[in-house]
Amino acid sequence: MTPVLDRKLVFVTGKGGTGKTTVASALALLASSRGKKVLICEMDAKGELAGYYESPPTAFKEKEVQPGLFAMAMDTEAALREYLRMQLHIPIVGRIGPVAKAFDFLATAAPGVREILTVGKLCFEVRDGPWDLVVVDAPATGHIVGQLAAPQAVNGLVKVGMIRNQTDWMLEMLSDPATTGLLAVCTPEEMPVTETIELADRVREETTVQLAAVVVNRVLPELFGRQEEAVFDALTASGPLAALDGLVDGDAGPVLEAARLAVTMRRTRSTHLERLRKGIDPDVPLLYLPYLFTRSHGLRTTRQVAGSLAEELGF
Repeated sequence: MTPVLDRKLVFVTGKGGTGKTTVASALALLASSRGKKVLICEMDAKGELAGYYESPPTAFKEKEVQPGLFAMAMDTEAALREYLRMQLHIPIVGRIGPVAKAFDFLATAAPGVREILTVGKLCFEVRDGPWDLVVVDAPATGHIVGQLAAPQAVNGLVKVGMIRNQTDWMLEMLSDPATTGLLAVCTPEEMPVTETIELADRVREETTVQLAAVVVNRVLPELFGRQEEAVFDALTASGPLAALDGLVDGDAGPVLEAARLAVTMRRTRSTHLERLRKGIDPDVPLLYLPYLFTRSHGLRTTRQVAGSLAEELGF
């Protein structure tokens, strides 16, 4: 399987709240720190990506946010404008008005047409842009399959002509595992693991894109082993606990309960990780990122995650 950073186009997806944007931002930063010229694209255009680099808000026109790292936000109308100008040589001034309305009507009637614009823009940047790597902060797991399958859907509707020719080369790019890959982000919890396993099945059955890796985010460290557990159990007995309270001149019970909780959480999450490993192709690597006990994100956090990714990828 081609390593993640050796590919040209990497889509990053995951259940909401698992750290998808954090991982996408860190992956792009890691690649740029290794000398690659990288473009990262925010698909939902919520403007959250800029915070991970502490840069001004992103726009459709890419801009450099770190040395060698450029960021952009997807805009369907802007992508349509660019397509009309570059492919059909139609000069567009101001809002495209009637053309956009016609496109909206077509996109509603024909599944995959709207997605073709966004995926097509990314494929175009890979093919004709100056980038060594394009990282996509893609939609959540419930929507990514439709985007990746869009060229196939359009090919089912259009058999000949310019649009068919373009979806053919896009499909070829998406189907090449040496060029394109999907990175799924999850946390070691029941619902994210379940969605990731389901996503892996859908990607394999409904698209031609290869699942390149699964990033397991917020993995708790193993602070205590079974020997320490035996010590905690012994200390929680009434006699030893009372003696311990006297030594510390306070209530030591909550500390011991916190230690027991840490062990329980770690063990429960390990069970979910075992289910994840059994539920996806054994050839798909699992990359583990530690739990960062921070309340906000920023460039410092992005660099920390990039460092952890580098260790997992063997750099």
